[in-house]
Amino acid sequence: MSIGGHGSAKVAVAGGGQIGAGWAIVFARAGFDVAVYEPAASRRRDAPGEIEIRLGDLAEHGLLEEPPAAIRARIAMESDLEEAVRNAVHVQECAPERLDVKVALFRALDGLADPGTTLGSSSSAMTISQIAAELPHRSRCLLAHPGNPPYLIRVVELAPAPFTAPETVDSVRDLFSRAGMVPITVRQEVDCLVFNRLQGALLREALCLVRDGVVTPEDLELVLTEGLGLRWSVIGPFTTADLNTRGGIRAHAEGVGAAYARLAVERGDDNPWESDVVKRVAEDLEFRFPESGREDRVLWRDRALMRLQADRSHRPGDC
Repeated sequence: MSIGGHGSAKVAVAGGGQIGAGWAIVFARAGFDVAVYEPAASRRRDAPGEIEIRLGDLAEHGLLEEPPAAIRARIAMESDLEEAVRNAVHVQECAPERLDVKVALFRALDGLADPGTTLGSSSSAMTISQIAAELPHRSRCLLAHPGNPPYLIRVVELAPAPFTAPETVDSVRDLFSRAGMVPITVRQEVDCLVFNRLQGALLREALCLVRDGVVTPEDLELVLTEGLGLRWSVIGPFTTADLNTRGGIRAHAEGVGAAYARLAVERGDDNPWESDVVKRVAEDLEFRFPESGREDRVLWRDRALMRLQADRSHRPGDC
């Protein structure tokens, strides 16, 4: 299942929504021909314009090595799944997060894709065992879960099942590395993978703090954007702890480990997702950011990330 040199190699994306369009940019920017299968005519009509806007923004921030038009020319929208996957070295599934939909789509992909084609799912809340366990060629299947948007959030989680062939993982890791992504391997099938488990833990504590009247939603977000988030965009939590205390992470654990343990016991099975705190936070967000401006805020987020990526690309090497 070797990808080989990409050149004119083809990647198929099954699903033309936000994540699918993002993956199309990732692969086309890296020089692959991309076929995006999308059954809905409205998305086949709208997705190319959204892709062109993102490519224009990426060019403006110096994050493209070619003119946007050259990259856009490598992306084709397809209404026929068989045609989309024909001769593809890899298919990246981006269907709605519904198990029945993904199972049916993978069943179709397993029957249509060439024998050497790897099949990846973008799912964030399912395992590949749930999706592909019954397929005749299941050894070529794995999760390949991105952050959003994948053309700016470079990490991709590769999560094989016990039945996934090692060469499938190696081949897909090579493909994503060539596409400019940073693949990490999830070594066990766990619910929500690594990215969303970390994100969920932070969201859970954030909701608890708002619910308990400790902080407002707006101030809590400032703690992240003006505090923790700044550090975490450069170094991870382990390195942060290591650098924050003389003696490193061992000394950090000795100093505050007991306090962190008390917090874990304090929260217990407390589940803020099932309380009215979600409604309160939603109302706060809706007041500050009306729904009518949502697409403008998505563009603002992407452009802020582009400025960050542009700055990172011009930094000297790591210390």
